[in-house]
Amino acid sequence: MAHPISAFQAAYISIEVLIALVSVPGNILVIWAVKMNQALRDATFCFIVSLAVADVAVGALVIPLAIIINIGPQTEFYSCLMVACPVLILTESSILALLAIAVDRYLRVKIPVRYKSVVTPRRAAVAIACCWIVSLLVGLTPMFGWNNLSKMRRTQEPNASQEFVITCQFETVISMEYMVYFNFFVWVLPPLLLMLLIYLEVFNLIRKQLNKKVSSSSNDPQKYYGKELKIAKSLALVLFLFALSWLPLHVLNCITLFCPSCETPHILTYIAIFLTHGNSAMNPIVYAFRIKKFRTAFLQIWNQYFCCKTAKNATGSTTTAEPAN
Repeated sequence: MAHPISAFQAAYISIEVLIALVSVPGNILVIWAVKMNQALRDATFCFIVSLAVADVAVGALVIPLAIIINIGPQTEFYSCLMVACPVLILTESSILALLAIAVDRYLRVKIPVRYKSVVTPRRAAVAIACCWIVSLLVGLTPMFGWNNLSKMRRTQEPNASQEFVITCQFETVISMEYMVYFNFFVWVLPPLLLMLLIYLEVFNLIRKQLNKKVSSSSNDPQKYYGKELKIAKSLALVLFLFALSWLPLHVLNCITLFCPSCETPHILTYIAIFLTHGNSAMNPIVYAFRIKKFRTAFLQIWNQYFCCKTAKNATGSTTTAEPAN
């Protein structure tokens, strides 16, 4: 029999639903903007689309699954594991998309003349496919055996059934050793540090070029590198927000693993979870305020499909209503 939802759970669910309602439409708008605007068709924006797809999936899939886990249904072990793994896949996909964006920005300022011949649409598509394949492998590793099943079997009574019916919770099925040693220390922290170094080098190269005023593929080097500096700052902000959103939860995981006796307040865990999910809603806001091409595309979509359509419908209703008078 399902237990009633507490007031705290109701508040948690409400916040999660609110995040999803912002994240899903916002990131669909990003994908839509890239699709309809020719100026947003280069490799960087393809990687941004890959990031937006992951963010849509967080709002449409991960948040509903997180709500289910929070309620804590009784389920079989591997069914619970399947509910817990999507967030791991999508987190890794976001990190690799951010890494691809950072490398792309580096190549734009390092080899501006040869950039278009090196970063072709085909190569960008292959890179995106590789990112998603790696993300699937990393995120599904618990399904391949690195989970808490053997630990639970050791504590199971000898005459118990082979099938585990458990209260489905993330930490019940996902091994904290996997989360810290493999997920964080291998697939989260090193890419974040690498991206930090890449952006530092990108800013260093841009400033050198702006100071020297060297020639590039553009007729106006100052304008070219000035524009690159603006976009690099915006994308570095996206990276900073991602790190700010995800590191607290990983730090809490490290505390759980290395200090089992340490008690972390539940409210801190919930805040960390809200930050990770809320990160999916942040990127469209950053694009809208910081990248002019996106802002223009968003306004174009609004005027073409929403604002003017509403005005036309209102006009049409008024016109059809007149003969009846």
